[in-house]
Amino acid sequence: MAPLEKILRPELMEIPPYNTGLGLNEVRSRYGITAVAKLSSNENPSGPAPQVLECLSQANSELYLYPNSEALPLRKAIAQRLDVPEKQIIFGNGSEELISIICRSTINSGDRVITLFPSFPLHEDYTKLMGGSVERLVINDNLQIDLAKLVERAAQPAKLLIFSNPMNPSGSWLNPEQLRKLFEAMHPETLLVLDEAYHEYAVHGDYTSGLELTERIKGHWILLRTFSKSWGLAGLRIGFGVCSSTELRQALDRTRTPFNINSLAQIAAKVALDHEDYMLHSVQQTILQREHLAKELRSRGYQVGESLGNFLFINANRSSAKFAEELLKLGTIVKPWPQPGYDTFLRVSIGTPAENEKFLVDLAQVEAS
Repeated sequence: MAPLEKILRPELMEIPPYNTGLGLNEVRSRYGITAVAKLSSNENPSGPAPQVLECLSQANSELYLYPNSEALPLRKAIAQRLDVPEKQIIFGNGSEELISIICRSTINSGDRVITLFPSFPLHEDYTKLMGGSVERLVINDNLQIDLAKLVERAAQPAKLLIFSNPMNPSGSWLNPEQLRKLFEAMHPETLLVLDEAYHEYAVHGDYTSGLELTERIKGHWILLRTFSKSWGLAGLRIGFGVCSSTELRQALDRTRTPFNINSLAQIAAKVALDHEDYMLHSVQQTILQREHLAKELRSRGYQVGESLGNFLFINANRSSAKFAEELLKLGTIVKPWPQPGYDTFLRVSIGTPAENEKFLVDLAQVEAS
């Protein structure tokens, strides 16, 4: 039998496993506790609109059939909602699959890819898997994006510029004027991939979607959105991208598997869009809780990044992995951030009021130990 090293891509072994964290039942079983606050994956604790659950309970008569490869009803609804051409929309099994599709479709060995740092790990991992080289633009000491550095680098050619706005994990963002400056400075040969997974949580701040400013981009672009966060459909895995042209979308479709979006996900996303008020209400509650939690943490002396996401980036001033493990024993699940230079930081999702209060209580107990 040949060694695996002779079979696998050499880049594969250089990518660390993705930290999905423990689920609720695993934590309950491991530590013998019942009350668990899961604040690690930026899910919406309110879940989807009740009408989504009702519709799914009745949507079982055609599960023996392959799903609609083009997701036509959902495609039409999104195109109308965002005022974009239907043929420029591409769907993914979560927006993270679209990141994989983009990287597999565009990156050759040695290609340069620019991203902000600290970053959503898959922005880097899929680049490295294809043999690309990642160039990190580090945020400043206040956990804000260094616009001057970003604009300067974006003016030079690269295969991709990919980052989240708002950023994951820091929560920082580019405001409309900053985004405008970046778009105007971008080199026309660079493909821009703007990940707006947390868009719905940001619209109440000094923020605008990249879709509002695309006429200022000289080159090709893709804007990513997801139903996993504010829409409460993380378990069904569905996201989408808006491409700068039909030709770009058609090219990416050659990498996309034909039936990558299951039927239930398509149905749920369409019904969720039809009941947007429910999502908007849950987002507003999350924003109120985010501001309350940030204020409380700062009063305790923690550095907390300004955030427009449904999470906070917190400097624990010690090993975040050990800190997170101590919280886990008490029933609070948070995400330690292992990337170099940020291994004292925790990313904490905004949960229900009860979950957030449990986090604060457990945090005080860990501090005192």
